[in-house]
Amino acid sequence: MQKVGIFRSIHVKFVLIYVLLIIMAMQIIGLYFAKGLEQTLKTNFTTSVVDHMNLVEFSVREEMIKERTADDPSLIKSLETVLSGFSPGDINEIRVINSKNLVLATSLDNQSMVGQKSMDDIIRRSNTSEAPDEHIYLDQRTRTRVLVLTAPIISGEEVIGTLYVESNIEKVFKQMDEINQILAGGTAISLTITIIIGIFIAQTMTRPIADMRRQAQAMARGNFSGKVRVYGNDEIGQLAIAFNHLTNRLQESQATTEGERRKLASVLENMTDGVIATDRKGRVILINDAALLMLRMTQDLVLNRPISAILGVETEYTFEDLTEMKDSLVLDFSTRERPYVLRASFSVTQKNTGFVNGLIAVLHDNTEQEKIDMERREFVSNVSHELRTPLTTMRSYLEALADGAWKDSEIAPSFLHVTQTETERMIRLVNDLLKLSRMDSRDYDLNKEWAEFNYFFNLIIDRFEFSKSRNVHFRRHLPSEELFVEIDTDKMTQVLDNIISNALKYSPDGGEVNFGVTVFDKYIQVMISDDGMGIPMENVKRIFDRFYRAERARSRAMGGTGLGLAIAREMIQAHGGEIWAESEEGKGTIIFFTLPFEPQEDGEWD
Repeated sequence: MQKVGIFRSIHVKFVLIYVLLIIMAMQIIGLYFAKGLEQTLKTNFTTSVVDHMNLVEFSVREEMIKERTADDPSLIKSLETVLSGFSPGDINEIRVINSKNLVLATSLDNQSMVGQKSMDDIIRRSNTSEAPDEHIYLDQRTRTRVLVLTAPIISGEEVIGTLYVESNIEKVFKQMDEINQILAGGTAISLTITIIIGIFIAQTMTRPIADMRRQAQAMARGNFSGKVRVYGNDEIGQLAIAFNHLTNRLQESQATTEGERRKLASVLENMTDGVIATDRKGRVILINDAALLMLRMTQDLVLNRPISAILGVETEYTFEDLTEMKDSLVLDFSTRERPYVLRASFSVTQKNTGFVNGLIAVLHDNTEQEKIDMERREFVSNVSHELRTPLTTMRSYLEALADGAWKDSEIAPSFLHVTQTETERMIRLVNDLLKLSRMDSRDYDLNKEWAEFNYFFNLIIDRFEFSKSRNVHFRRHLPSEELFVEIDTDKMTQVLDNIISNALKYSPDGGEVNFGVTVFDKYIQVMISDDGMGIPMENVKRIFDRFYRAERARSRAMGGTGLGLAIAREMIQAHGGEIWAESEEGKGTIIFFTLPFEPQEDGEWD
């Protein structure tokens, strides 16, 4: 899980919100307090100055309404006397201006302005509006704020002049600055305490959440053993209790799911059949090793691919077709070299609502069954053919005899001889089939005994050499030492008879049949070769199949059944050996087979 940034943390957010709310509250309170206090101080200061102005205005009016001649200078002196008596520390200057805007007196020592015309707008407005006025401005020389008050001097209903007062209001603003500094200091102290309290409160709220977050991360990694600490019985405490209960349930569910998953994995791994599972879109999401082996693919090439493409049927069937398929589907991957057939059965997985959630395909290797069925059909066909030929011949000759040929002394014996020959041929065929049937069912026993193989082999070769009717030369390449092997002599005699008979049948007049034995560490290798017509390269491996003949017409003419080498292979394999052939068309055929052999110490057979 991604780490939470410091400014995204709920802990920091809570503290910030808490502090911002306190700051806003303090700012609103401070602003309201400062504005009210400033207004109060300014009002008090102005009221004090106005009270002084009223006293001065009364005295000045009394002096100005006295009757004096136009050139009497006593008015100016009396006004200066009045002004000098009303100059408290807060008032910088008091001026008396007549209705013609001429300065009559000032509280300053600057007498040069007396008699001068005042150009201030505030004085002109006072003389004309007959209403007091006030104004605060910044003194550019002293860089202090000054409060200017003007009040008309009215006698009867006539304005006879204006009283102009300048007072130093800077100390009021300095008091406000000092009060604001005190408020700022108090605010800073309050914020510090607030932050500390906020952090503590936030920790009490976020600590359980942080514990649950750490436990959730551990649960995401598969660890369900941890528990969240319960700090109280409030809503967060109840949430922690519910979280712990959820952890227990998830742990139980995870254990159950893991157990079922292991069972399923074990079943899939040990199944001989292949299993493929898809999602609702037909993409492969699960495949076992048996299916990968059958399809000859790797897991990375199969997962998330359409099942129709994996099975090689995308041109014939869609995923919807496979979901509706009731019968098994035969998948033929056979090549010219080897057959390979799979059978696929399909089953749909559905939700409770009936919605198709996926498809399960079970693959079974049907190659051996198909091969067995094919061999069975071929076997029945061959047996039928092999029996039909002599039976047809016998029926023809017997019908001829029945029609009167038996009366002919020259024809009847030959017809009876053919009938007898074909009967013996059928008897040999049936006997060979019985032998193969017992070998297929393993319903036979080997009566093994120790025999010196060179002596045993020579006896059989001698028998064929003495009884041969054709001009074929035998060449023996046998070792001089004695080779004792444990064999069933009757069955091994039949093996050698079948192989040597074939070599004689297919050897031309004047040809050679070679016999050889080679000794190896664990076995001996027997070789019998002829220089007959040979076998095509593509058919060499088939000569041990039942009823196979390199040349059918000639084989039947010689009385062969096509089962001799098949019986020889079964018997050699029963002895623990192997048999194979090498041939070149037009040059002859060599048959090899091996038998287990253990060299004996000197004197063991004495």
